[in-house]
Amino acid sequence: MGNPKAFLTVPRKEAGYRPVHDRVLDFGEVEQTLNTRDRQEQASRCMDCGVPFCHWACPLGNKDPEWNDALYRGEWETAYKILKKTNPFPEFTGRICPALCEKACVLYHTTGEAVTNRENEAAIAERAFLEGYVTIESPKRNGKRVAVIGSGPAGLAAATRLNYLGYKVTVFEKNEAAGGLLRYGIPNFKLNKKIIDRRISVMEQEGVEFIYGAAVKIDNGQLTIDNCSVPDNYPLSIINYPFDAIVIASGTPTARDLKAPGRELKGVHLALELLSQQNRVLAGMEFSKGERVTAKDKDVLVIGGGDTGSDCIGTAHRQGCKSVTQIEIMPKPPVGHNPATPWPNWPVILKTTSSHEEGCTRRWNINTLEFIGENGKVTGVKVQEIDWKPNPDGGRPIMMEKGEPEIIKADLVLLAMGFLKPEHPQYPENVFLCGDAANGASLVVRAIASGLQTADRIHKYLSSK
Repeated sequence: MGNPKAFLTVPRKEAGYRPVHDRVLDFGEVEQTLNTRDRQEQASRCMDCGVPFCHWACPLGNKDPEWNDALYRGEWETAYKILKKTNPFPEFTGRICPALCEKACVLYHTTGEAVTNRENEAAIAERAFLEGYVTIESPKRNGKRVAVIGSGPAGLAAATRLNYLGYKVTVFEKNEAAGGLLRYGIPNFKLNKKIIDRRISVMEQEGVEFIYGAAVKIDNGQLTIDNCSVPDNYPLSIINYPFDAIVIASGTPTARDLKAPGRELKGVHLALELLSQQNRVLAGMEFSKGERVTAKDKDVLVIGGGDTGSDCIGTAHRQGCKSVTQIEIMPKPPVGHNPATPWPNWPVILKTTSSHEEGCTRRWNINTLEFIGENGKVTGVKVQEIDWKPNPDGGRPIMMEKGEPEIIKADLVLLAMGFLKPEHPQYPENVFLCGDAANGASLVVRAIASGLQTADRIHKYLSSK
């Protein structure tokens, strides 16, 4: 390392967020950036660890010490080339990854101040596009074709690696644009959609074909396209079209619902109904007053304490809500350190996001009993405070009621309780599952890793034929 003692003298410095009073007025990205000098100084904090656990913790196997060293030295192009070897989309993960590497950082475990790997990664990616380090490659074709169903992070990762390996890749996407949950789930204030468009443009120039509005259906292991907008040269059954392999990267399309009494009331929505619609509105799509899901002038209740719930909070503020309350059925995690989740487990500790900072009442150990309404519209939710006690037989703790039920006032209720793992039939041997479609809902970085691994499996399979 260029400065092996920097961690002793240089404290961790994050770029931080735009001021609350400013950022809640628009959907621009909330995170700021450091100047070049500060960014390189932050990279210098990466130590010459005997065992760099960041390698192990990152699903992509990013070589953080290597590209941090190049960044510290001002060798931005070298840093990008090292990063690109393991991560095809650092501009995505640099914005929205929870930074598993930072929770594995030796500095995190010794001083509580990890190297700013995620921010450094984003800075390298942006400098690469700015300075022209991102170049268009023209892979030599091997004469074989692969179809990718779904253009979320897993599908895009599989498509880009297969393309570099020489396959002609066609991506089928049911929506009007590529990105999956990157585009229709994650709010613009965390990931500007121009960042996705920029990467799709690179992939198209490198030979990946995208077909939109293509609803691929699965019946008895057969995959068919049910949309007339697909070009005439694609027959309805793509499994009979001369694709040598097919990748199913369709994600987890079914959100976990809450079948409590009153669920049918107007104003109770799945989180993605709000999030995806808002992203489409920002892209220029119009919705009628009856179709529009909005928090404007409403008391909002978010059920679910994860990242999707946090995204709902930030979106509600930008739409002009009156108030936001978020409830979670599980206990409140401890702050800073959790002895129940020691290293090398992921630390389950209290997470306060930029959306929480914008204003939100947060409550834990709250169970939802019933949706209350008048004239067919939701007006509140009956909830019950609970406790959890250990299960003598092991497994999930036992939920115990505590106190009396209460009603939380709400004109808009958003269900952000995760997604159900999809079930799949038996497919022919040349059909491969990847990402959330294979493993259930998880992180974007894990989806990308799965896409790359699936592409390698397909290459090994087709190379043996």
